[in-house]
Amino acid sequence: MVLEFTEAGIYCPAGDAYIDPWRPVERALITHGHSDHARWGHRAYLATEAAAPVIRHRLGDIRLQTTPYGEVHRIGDANISFHPAGHVPGSAQIRVEVGGEVWVASGDYKVVDDGLSEPFEPVRCDTFITESTFGLPIYTWTPQDVLAEELNQWWADSAAQGKRAVLGVYALGKAQRILRLLDPSIGPILTHGAVEAVTQVLRDQGLSLPDTVQIRAETDLKAYPGAMVLAPPSALGTHWMRKLGPVSTGFASGWMRLRGVRRRRAADRGFIVSDHADWDGLNTAIAETGASRVYVTHGYTAQFSRWLSDQGYEAGIVETEYGGETLDDAEPEGTPDER
Repeated sequence: MVLEFTEAGIYCPAGDAYIDPWRPVERALITHGHSDHARWGHRAYLATEAAAPVIRHRLGDIRLQTTPYGEVHRIGDANISFHPAGHVPGSAQIRVEVGGEVWVASGDYKVVDDGLSEPFEPVRCDTFITESTFGLPIYTWTPQDVLAEELNQWWADSAAQGKRAVLGVYALGKAQRILRLLDPSIGPILTHGAVEAVTQVLRDQGLSLPDTVQIRAETDLKAYPGAMVLAPPSALGTHWMRKLGPVSTGFASGWMRLRGVRRRRAADRGFIVSDHADWDGLNTAIAETGASRVYVTHGYTAQFSRWLSDQGYEAGIVETEYGGETLDDAEPEGTPDER
């Protein structure tokens, strides 16, 4: 096998390298900067040039080599290259070729061009390793233009009622994607420190994002009436949020597609959006690889692998420690059981 599934992670014997390992290893190939894929403790890291600033911000002083998309690295007896995954800025699929056989480990991905991340690039292969965070037909995402209209209308309505709109978003990826959709003419945009820190890293590497103001202990919130506030989901309902005064709360997540989730989260609004592929996106991506064998890692693995088998693929399930998307954490640490 070109890639093997071990207790430490997805392993390439020919290159003696691991893809997004969850145990400390000598050589780690990292698809992107979310904490379930980029972990501290490896001896050496390889990631895309665009993913590197966030990875360094989160992991500190690590031995990190970078690569542009598409450049082939000869590592041992393996040819390895990184290709756009469309998940968050700098995210990659990793193509591994050994003896003419090609495998692709996709990490996390989405096929919709969000105007922020490098657009997903189909990579032809024999075997494709896919996530299935939202691997059921119920999961379909709101189009970008409709999402922008919904977000800005909610914000304007909240401001008219004397409230701040507080939206729960991941600090990396979704926060900046939402920022690009907001209309700053409605009011100021405030951020939690976790969101602001990552946003500034991305600004520093050239991404154009609207101006924001970080909420600090000394911030005079009276100076920012009718603001939109972006914060990690874990901050909602905490003491940090209580100082914001009257608010309308919302979540931006693929889980908002499920009936009852917003009610259980006590949110006023739910916006159906994710940086993971929806049902159509998963099927489109897999078909475009031309792969005959597909391994499913995290999410609705049993249901999605069964569907793929019914479609004629040689499909299997791989147990990993990748998370997907949750409503509780600033970053994905596990898929909630919301079936």
